[in-house]
Amino acid sequence: MRMSQLFTKTHKDAPKDEAAVSAQLLLRAGYVYKQMAGAYVMLPLGLRVFNKIIGIIREEMDAAGGQELTMTALQPKEPWEASGRWDEKVVDVWFKTRLQNGTELGLANTHEEALTGLMREYVTSYRDLPAYVYQFQTKFRNELRAKSGIMRTREFVMKDLYSFSRSQAEHDEFYERMKATYTRVFERVGLGGHTYMTFASGGSFSKYSHEFQTLTDAGEDIVYLDRSKKIAINEEVYTDEVVKSLGLDKDKLEQHKASEVGNIFTLGTKYSEPLGLTFTDEDGSVKPVIMGSYGIGPARVMGVIAELFHDDRGLLWPEAVAPFQVHLVSLARDNQEAEAAADQLYNQLSDAGLEVLYDDRDESAGAKFADADLIGCPLRLTVSPRTLKEEAVEFKLRSQTDHELVPLAKVANAVAAKLAR
Repeated sequence: MRMSQLFTKTHKDAPKDEAAVSAQLLLRAGYVYKQMAGAYVMLPLGLRVFNKIIGIIREEMDAAGGQELTMTALQPKEPWEASGRWDEKVVDVWFKTRLQNGTELGLANTHEEALTGLMREYVTSYRDLPAYVYQFQTKFRNELRAKSGIMRTREFVMKDLYSFSRSQAEHDEFYERMKATYTRVFERVGLGGHTYMTFASGGSFSKYSHEFQTLTDAGEDIVYLDRSKKIAINEEVYTDEVVKSLGLDKDKLEQHKASEVGNIFTLGTKYSEPLGLTFTDEDGSVKPVIMGSYGIGPARVMGVIAELFHDDRGLLWPEAVAPFQVHLVSLARDNQEAEAAADQLYNQLSDAGLEVLYDDRDESAGAKFADADLIGCPLRLTVSPRTLKEEAVEFKLRSQTDHELVPLAKVANAVAAKLAR
């Protein structure tokens, strides 16, 4: 992508109504646009990061046996009445609307009821199970207070996977598989060293549910962490009894603020029984399906990454989710030889399969370097008349202050070697 063709612009000043560092940087760098409180547009740079996070999640869900679909946001009230969750005294974040004929509808805040109803059409026998179905779909939640930029919004994309099993044992096996799957997701997006499986309330069907909490001062939750065992306890269930039952030493637990980036729940038959999702087992008996729910918010993950990976100059994206691997800066400024060399390098790197953001704008060196730091791609290459005198390119990692000159003929190999580390 050439920055001269990119319609978005960077901003020097942070918006006054955004307290979270991630929101300030993402808005300043042109990753997102604030439509209104709790609703953000993913701009071209932001969408690239967002889609990379989704791509990693999708790969891991597929590897775990998930099958992807997309549900509707518009929801009829009947399935929700059957489960008891249409009542706003039970679920207080509904956005509801009506058709022109007066029929009441809701905008889905989650999809347990909808998918359970759908699965009735396809599950009748034990031979149809287990099944693992997931989606990336927009949810709507009428939060009293949207805050922290894209980390808590009223309209957001959620990856929600639901498991449908024949028995508790079969469910438990998949549940354990998803613990490992989620751990891999957060390692791959760059949050591995900061994210911990956290014991939380399990509701009516399990002693615990499990959240994946990333330590950050911008977080809304309090967790108590055993760093050596890499597990934490959410404050909501933090008691001496819970600490003891998990075999932890209270004196070794660290209190931290954290942001929940994922969660997994045992649902049991909470939805399958009222919605009639049953199967005929091998012995001819009819049984309700055992269900589980597994969620990740890609935009929240993106916001948490921005909270953790930045400095006083801008963002520092992990390579796996960076919008581009390379930020190529041309300082030609009416020097045709330098301009041609930069164009040639851009084409060469792109042809080699590298993702390159090419700053070919007619701007000062200071403005270009400031934008490169703010945008935060892992590697910056600079072509100028000065570097060309040495038949070289300035080579600098975003995470470091020093730079080096690399011969033009070796740039592609040098980039590949640096990014592979």
